[in-house]
Amino acid sequence: MPNAPSPASDGRASSNRTGEDGEALALDRAVPTSLDDIRAPVEADLDAFRSYFREAMRSDHMLLDKITQYVLWQKGKRIRPILVLLSAQACGGTAADTTHRAAALVELLHTATLVHDDVVDDAEERRGVFSINALWKNKIAVLLGDFLLSRGLLLSLDHNDYSILHTLSNAVRRMSEGELLQIEKARLLDIDEETYFRIISDKTASLISACTKSGAVSVTDDEALVERMDQFGETLGLAFQIRDDLFDFSVEDAGKPIGIDLQEKKMTLPLIVSLREAGRREQKRILKIVDQDEKDHDDLRTIAAFVDEHGGIEHARRKMESLAAEARSLLSGLPPSEARASLVGLTRFAIQRSR
Repeated sequence: MPNAPSPASDGRASSNRTGEDGEALALDRAVPTSLDDIRAPVEADLDAFRSYFREAMRSDHMLLDKITQYVLWQKGKRIRPILVLLSAQACGGTAADTTHRAAALVELLHTATLVHDDVVDDAEERRGVFSINALWKNKIAVLLGDFLLSRGLLLSLDHNDYSILHTLSNAVRRMSEGELLQIEKARLLDIDEETYFRIISDKTASLISACTKSGAVSVTDDEALVERMDQFGETLGLAFQIRDDLFDFSVEDAGKPIGIDLQEKKMTLPLIVSLREAGRREQKRILKIVDQDEKDHDDLRTIAAFVDEHGGIEHARRKMESLAAEARSLLSGLPPSEARASLVGLTRFAIQRSR
């Protein structure tokens, strides 16, 4: 693999500093804001990714093929493959088959985890359409998830993409550990801010960082550059998850019902911070509601009002914005390019999205 340019210690090469700074500022002024514009630099590569993804989903088994066609019909935003492809370009490389396979592997693993999550959560819908388990029952949904995982493993092993496979396998391990820790803490309603960040780092940020790291690994052997992209993805993933958690306290149409985390007794950052700021009596009152197996609309409104009153929402927003800014600063060491500008755009899209 060709080596991409290494970031200088101060974020840019020392020669021609003024010219490079000017170019960077011009790019940053033109940072794309819509997802269509963000993915524009890798549109051609997305076509190649889709071919790998469709081929990996194929099966001679009639029922399995029918279900995978249903999965393919649900296009989604494809943010994770886009991250892989943009990261490869931003690291100075031209996306090759290795990059396209990495993007396909990411989407296979992500889809498998979503299918399994719907079984665990007994969810009948995902983003407004019926879940696999709602249409074909839990047993088939679990087997489909297993099939997708195995197809992803084989896609990498058949092409000796060992470093990328190791990166994604580690992400799946972390996702499982994060989910189990969250289940444990939900039972006890015992979670502080440090534990919360450990959970979302494993559950969400691990896969985002695997995307950006895989994109870098597919085009460069520069370990420092790969580590930078790994850190960028981790930080972006944390900001992304906090935005998701804020939806739980909003009436916005976020693709999930208001209060779904609260219904499942999940302790997220706005609630954790608010409980920390409240008095003992008020803590007990709110935790008693959170601990109820069934919560009505008034219960959810009571918790949301408590969180807003005690500054939990504002604290979470500030933390989210700080993490997004930190992610952008990690990109400053990359050479100016359309791909880098799109990654900057993604740090803004992640915290400003309405769903």
